Amino acid sequence: MARLPALEQSQMDDRQKQVYDVIVTGPRGSVRGPLAVWLHRADFADKAQALGQYCRYDSSLAPRLSELAIMTTARIWDATFEWQAHLSPALVAGLKPTVIDSLSADEHPIFAAEDEALVYEFTRELNIKRGVSDELYERAILILGKAATVDLVGILGYYALISMTIKAFDVDPIPVDKVEH
Repeated sequence: MARLPALEQSQMDDRQKQVYDVIVTGPRGSVRGPLAVWLHRADFADKAQALGQYCRYDSSLAPRLSELAIMTTARIWDATFEWQAHLSPALVAGLKPTVIDSLSADEHPIFAAEDEALVYEFTRELNIKRGVSDELYERAILILGKAATVDLVGILGYYALISMTIKAFDVDPIPVDKVEH
């Protein structure tokens, strides 16, 4: 059981209900996992979910690359909830099952696309080394462009926050029968 269980609607104050409604009526359709933890602090949840909506649905990065960055970050952090939540979206976005299998096994995937190899390398280097080399930065600007590189860093920061929340509050994995395939 998670360290900080989800609030029932009867336990929410007016502000929490307002943020809950915004999340439920948005593209996510439900409040679960880290969002349920954040709802204990309604203003934090409101701002974090807005950033998350941008990172997940509105960034300039192609969904295939965004999902690769998210899945790689989830694997680095061993954030099972996030991994499970993004498995189906990653496949729908066009990430190859062989890439997902390699990530799951914590092995370096073989990429057919140069932009995927770059996003994987950038994600790992920034998360693990806490920075990126000049050479990697220049390749990111050349291959992705400035806007998508900024969005990539934003996505990585947001999903590191998600992963930290999952780990700190011991957010339960999604039950197997609820994982989208």
